[in-house]
Amino acid sequence: MPRRTGAVLAAAVLLALSGCESGGPDSSADRSRTDRPRADRAAPTGPLKRYYEQRLRWRDCGGTGFECATLTAPLDYAEPSAATDLKLAVSRKKATGPGERLGSLLVNPGGPGGSAIGYLQGYAGVGYPAPVRARYDMVAMDPRGVAASEPVECLTDREMDAFTRTDQTPDDPAEVDRLVAAHKSFAAGCERRSGAILGHVSTVEAARDMDLLRAVLGDDRLSYVGASYGTFLGATYADLFPGRVGRLVLDGALDPTRTAAQVNRDQTAGFQTAFTAFAQDCAGRDDCPLGGGGPARAAERLTAFFDRLDRAPVPTDDGGRKLGESLATTGVLAAMYDESSWAQLRSALGAAMRGDGTALLQLADLYYERQDGEYANLMYANPAVNCLDLPPAFRGPDEVRKALPAFRKASPAFGEGLAWSSLNCAYWPVPPTGAPRALRAKGAAPILVVGTTRDPATPYRWARALARQLDSGRLLTYDGDGHTAYGRGSDCVDTAINTYLLEGTPPPDAKRCA
Repeated sequence: MPRRTGAVLAAAVLLALSGCESGGPDSSADRSRTDRPRADRAAPTGPLKRYYEQRLRWRDCGGTGFECATLTAPLDYAEPSAATDLKLAVSRKKATGPGERLGSLLVNPGGPGGSAIGYLQGYAGVGYPAPVRARYDMVAMDPRGVAASEPVECLTDREMDAFTRTDQTPDDPAEVDRLVAAHKSFAAGCERRSGAILGHVSTVEAARDMDLLRAVLGDDRLSYVGASYGTFLGATYADLFPGRVGRLVLDGALDPTRTAAQVNRDQTAGFQTAFTAFAQDCAGRDDCPLGGGGPARAAERLTAFFDRLDRAPVPTDDGGRKLGESLATTGVLAAMYDESSWAQLRSALGAAMRGDGTALLQLADLYYERQDGEYANLMYANPAVNCLDLPPAFRGPDEVRKALPAFRKASPAFGEGLAWSSLNCAYWPVPPTGAPRALRAKGAAPILVVGTTRDPATPYRWARALARQLDSGRLLTYDGDGHTAYGRGSDCVDTAINTYLLEGTPPPDAKRCA
């Protein structure tokens, strides 16, 4: 924790509350339609041919205008076998018109582990700008291992409750041992409950699934909007299939050259930047629980509060659950994703400091996608993908201890906890298949990379780095707070992205919006 490049908090709420219900991807609704892919979509002629030539059977689902289908993909692209095929959930909402249809626009909210179908049906399919929805079929596919697509499973809900309470700032060897044991138990649960798919949920494999979907939908090129981790997924696709790149928007970008330790330390600094902005805003308000004296003093007060919770968790109204240091830290970090949550955080922090942890616990539950005592699979899919994509940040407690000074420097308020939480991949049962490397996508059409200057989860310098790496990258900067930029209130950002999606014309490189 935090989940690397997690989805926007506002989107996380939608993901928890939406998706394919009784008419979802695996249902058998009465009305069905079959789409036949056209023969000119560069389908392979070898063992993958049958996947590229499959037909999707669409069923009504998830609300007015939405359809769902199931895409068959090989578990292992190197050795495809019908005996191990995966069933991946897909949803779409067809272009409404007016105007000429531009094809499919695939969307992904990030995570890794965020439900793309939940994001489509809860937001993108109804909330993206009307001109975009008029010209594109809005499409989403839950990536392999996520939500309705062969989900990774790890713990029971009761076990996950215990895991989220684990002390992430151990004070002595016994507490270090308990933290290590929690990570080992989590990893063992994933191995026991998830089976073979645990070794095949990498971003490269998910990107290959995207190309399969592109072909089956009948599109020559992929058009795509990816947020947060979705930018890494989109950039990976572009690097694998540069000639099939259409209009790609990568919003809240990752830098694929960073190691896991560097990613986690960069994010730690990003959350500190966001907290500084929150503290500056908070200091001028009557209900600020952190008082005045500047961001450094606010961080000291917050750290002191966390220390009190470490010694004595406070009660909540949720069935006897208590708010300790780990869950309180999660709740604060959750609110850093979106400045519209700052008022809620002020109130929740104030209540917790007075002895009622209910509201701050609710923020943590939103982050973990916990609802009515049950967890979605985001927090299981997230490490499953991350631990395949990169070697572990740290291989044991000794390496964490050596890194603590750098993490504390990056964030006095959050550094220690985020350093220790970076142990999550150290005990993973499946070895990594990826490594840090630049993604070039040489020869691809222009790709729009979007970065927010005070983004807590995907620091702005990552967007600059990715735009430089991509052979055809164009950087669009939003000078503001929060995670990602599209649809967050900047007419300048939205106009630039809409123009690119609708007309194919990217903004000038290094365009800046306030």
